[in-house]
Amino acid sequence: MSSGSKIFDRQLLLARQARARALGPATFLVDHAASELGERLSAILRRFDVAVDLGTPTDAVQRALAASGKVGAVIAAASLAERGHAFLRVAADEEALPFADGSLDLVVSVLALQFVNDLPGTMIQIRRALKPDGLLLAALIGGDSLTELREAFAAAEIEIEGGMSPRVAPFADVRELGALLQRAGFALPVIDTERLVVRYDSVLALMHDLRHMGATNILHERRRTPLRRTTVKRTAEIYAERFADADGRLRASFEIIWLSGWAPHESQQKPLKPGSAARRLSDALNTKEISAEEKPGRSS
Repeated sequence: MSSGSKIFDRQLLLARQARARALGPATFLVDHAASELGERLSAILRRFDVAVDLGTPTDAVQRALAASGKVGAVIAAASLAERGHAFLRVAADEEALPFADGSLDLVVSVLALQFVNDLPGTMIQIRRALKPDGLLLAALIGGDSLTELREAFAAAEIEIEGGMSPRVAPFADVRELGALLQRAGFALPVIDTERLVVRYDSVLALMHDLRHMGATNILHERRRTPLRRTTVKRTAEIYAERFADADGRLRASFEIIWLSGWAPHESQQKPLKPGSAARRLSDALNTKEISAEEKPGRSS
């Protein structure tokens, strides 16, 4: 996810998302996350005058922002800014934001930033675009998503084709994202995760949904040759053997990582300076304080 690496083919991503809209998109993950975002925003006791919805593939977040009553102007910013209910639309690549420093009160994004090649660079750009005490609130697909499909594909390809190719994206994990927020200069960073398990009648039904999400393989290192039917058949068999419930339906796990951070402002809570405590820890714990030179003795 560094600026020098190209993990994702972002032109292919745009083509896959356009195809998904033409087919009739599967939006249940985006809808769920947008609803959750609205609930999280409702717990914040302030109003945001200018908000940007960055890269969310549907207008679900824009509708959630409008319903929250917490925002004024909503700007939809995406590479294909042709959809949505926002008053303003801006064609923008998530890796090259067109916003001036200190111009935004709120930036939100749902299930889009996991496909950014230079995520640290994007976070720095977001931090700079926020006004002091502005908020970033985003949801990304996490690294524990589709572990079942990854395992089944790997086993089938090794067995049938004698080797495996990358099929499921190497999304970031919680620790990486927490450190990333701090490096980008966000104050009061918070990271938490949500795990959803969706059940399917078959692997083909799962792959159908992924296709209609625009979430099929866009890795630069993907295999360019078509997937063999025998490999798909064996993948389905392995998946059913390892990840079926008692009723025969198959489990598919999706991890959503939530992150939030504030642009620094003097009004925000800060940690106390060392030595500034008004009361000794030993008094609070009702214990005897022992100096560094003094060793505790043993009781006989």
